[in-house]
Amino acid sequence: MKIRTANENDIPALAELLHELFAIETDFTPDFEIQSNGLALLLEQSNSVIFVAEDNENIVGMCTLQIHVSTAKGRKVGIVEDVVVDIAHRSKGIGSALLRTLEEWATTNQLARLQLLVDRDNHPAWGFYRRQGWQTTNLVSWMKHI
Repeated sequence: MKIRTANENDIPALAELLHELFAIETDFTPDFEIQSNGLALLLEQSNSVIFVAEDNENIVGMCTLQIHVSTAKGRKVGIVEDVVVDIAHRSKGIGSALLRTLEEWATTNQLARLQLLVDRDNHPAWGFYRRQGWQTTNLVSWMKHI
C-alpha cells in the first residue's frame, strides 16, 4: 500500500469513494458530477491537500484537509473531510495510515490542531477515530444551505 497526494487524473476514482461515503451520511447526497467538481476545486487550492491510498495501483482510500485560521488558537488549523476507505479494503490499516499522513503533513505545516465531523449514526467511524487518539468536543455542527 502506498499513500500519495492526489492529482486531477484521480478524480473519477475519488468521486466513487465519496459516493460510498455519502451513501451512509444522511446530510449529503452522492452525486458524481458535484463531487468531481468539489475535488477539482480542492486540487486547485493552495490551502488544501488530498491524500490517496493505493493498493496495486488502485485507489482504495482517501482523505482531504483544508487549512483555516482559528481565532481560538491564533494559528492555522486543519479541517479534515472525506476520510473513506473502500469497503473491500477496510480493517487493513489504510485509514490509520491516511490519518498518520495527515498528522505528519499538519505538523510539517505547523497546524495547531486537526478537526473533523462524523455522522452521528456512523458508530464504526466513532470507534475508529477514538482508536486513533481523536476526542469528541462539546461543539455541535450546524448547517445552513445557501
